[in-house]
Amino acid sequence: MRLGGKSSGSALSDAFTQCINCKKTLFKRELEANLLVCPHCSHHHRLTARQRITWTFDPDSFEERDQELQSLDTLSFPEYGDKLGSAIQKNGRNDGILSGFAALDGRKVSIAVADFSFMGGSMGSVAGEKVTRTLERGCESRVPAIVFCASGGARMQEGLLSLMQMAKTNAALTRLAKKGLPYISVLTDPTMGGVSAGFAFVGDVVIAEPKALIGFAGARVSKQAQVVKAPDDFQTAEYHLKHGMIDRIVPRRDLRDALIALTSTLGGQLESA
Repeated sequence: MRLGGKSSGSALSDAFTQCINCKKTLFKRELEANLLVCPHCSHHHRLTARQRITWTFDPDSFEERDQELQSLDTLSFPEYGDKLGSAIQKNGRNDGILSGFAALDGRKVSIAVADFSFMGGSMGSVAGEKVTRTLERGCESRVPAIVFCASGGARMQEGLLSLMQMAKTNAALTRLAKKGLPYISVLTDPTMGGVSAGFAFVGDVVIAEPKALIGFAGARVSKQAQVVKAPDDFQTAEYHLKHGMIDRIVPRRDLRDALIALTSTLGGQLESA
């Protein structure tokens, strides 16, 4: 039997998916309507940058910038060119970060949104440049800057060109702060390595999604270095909130309203200054 050109088995398999946390079978349509949050265990599945922009900001308000930027294989790192080309072809863009302007309840903001599906969200020279330009546009336009972090760390195939992005983005953050402009950092699953050590934790307000993996070294490296057993919630958003490393944990469904409230409060102070 065939339905709409597909076998009934194929149609059924396309209609369902499985939660990677609780393993329950879910209707894809219902999961998407719930912003990819499992209705059974509340696990926040990873979003693409496009999904996050669509579900967070005002409809059709995103104005993309910097899409022409593309990393170079300066070190002639083995197989890097092929992997980068494959990621570009698969994702339909040159890098994992989407950057530009958007609006929150009518208020203009400068944004950068990372996508873990592009080479593990690794921070290369283009990712660092896009975040830097996002912060600089915030300075130039005198609007809040918001960065959504999702990364496995620095992109090793670019060597020091990747690592220097930590210093470059922090220099841009300093300029933003000197102008009294707000920077909001949103940590999603995962936020690791050079991104966590760079621009992720230095927001005026640092928000995380529930149970997001956050830290510097990966779990295997951390276990090898531990003298004592780490807590069960180590490197989670909840652990970081408990120890004062982040300001709030906000479920995805409430994130837009939280950002509207923050940009309205901080932006309102800016407008009255």
